[in-house]
Amino acid sequence: MQYLVAVADTGTISEAAQRTHVSQPSLSAQLKDMEEYLGATLLERSRSGATLTPFGKEFVARARIILSQVQALQVLAKDVEGSLAGIVRLGTLPTVGPYLLPQATRALHTTYPDLKLEVREERTIDLHADLQSGVLDLIISTPEDHPGTQSMPLIKENIYICVAPDDPLASSRKKVPLDALKGRELMTLGYGHKFAVVVQNLAAQAGAITRNAYEGTSLDAIRQMAYMGVGIGVFPSLYAISEAKRDPDLIVRQIDHPLARRQISLIWRETSPLSQKFKMIGQHFTETAKTIMG
Repeated sequence: MQYLVAVADTGTISEAAQRTHVSQPSLSAQLKDMEEYLGATLLERSRSGATLTPFGKEFVARARIILSQVQALQVLAKDVEGSLAGIVRLGTLPTVGPYLLPQATRALHTTYPDLKLEVREERTIDLHADLQSGVLDLIISTPEDHPGTQSMPLIKENIYICVAPDDPLASSRKKVPLDALKGRELMTLGYGHKFAVVVQNLAAQAGAITRNAYEGTSLDAIRQMAYMGVGIGVFPSLYAISEAKRDPDLIVRQIDHPLARRQISLIWRETSPLSQKFKMIGQHFTETAKTIMG
């Protein structure tokens, strides 16, 4: 199953063999043995690569879940006096991961040196799909977007704006009332990012405008456009505070409104046997987030 999943991920038997650290003939032979045992074809082989058959796609989807459960059992087996060990595959929102995980993973590694986090950043919709399919073991996201899961609250973020130095909103360090954004153009991430929905709701409440032409591919791109006066950048607090500490010239102001908040949680499948382990990881994330926000 690991070999077939590797072929699905890489698209070629040769790259799958490299990823799984076996020879190409050995991997091919074992895949053929599996097809004979199942009595069905899993792969269409050609000189350009290997393509999953319809049955192969269904098999891979189920194999991912099985392999994730096997890895979970391995983590449980390595448990010694409440410790953490093994590989955990973590997905995170791009508006959270880069600003929380560097510090959090350092603290985790110090406490649990045998724990290895494999991290990938994805949009909300992709995080949900990969969690349900078994590609990821747990995710950092907004809990309301992932029904049928277990979760642990990590931090409640406030929403900030970023403006150019000559913008009228830059003159005061006080929180910005929502009606001060009336008629202004707000910039945020694009389709598939839940944070874009948060900003759109704020804009509707404030009588502000969100323009597709100003949708950035990253928070950094939006910040640069805001600094140039193209519009008002809107950011979650982990990003805004982290960047304001790094760049004293950055002008960020918190929006003063109940809608200008969002809950960030650690989320995993209801069937996962590692709930208590994930809560131990989540505690480290919460402590790190409080340090950054503080």
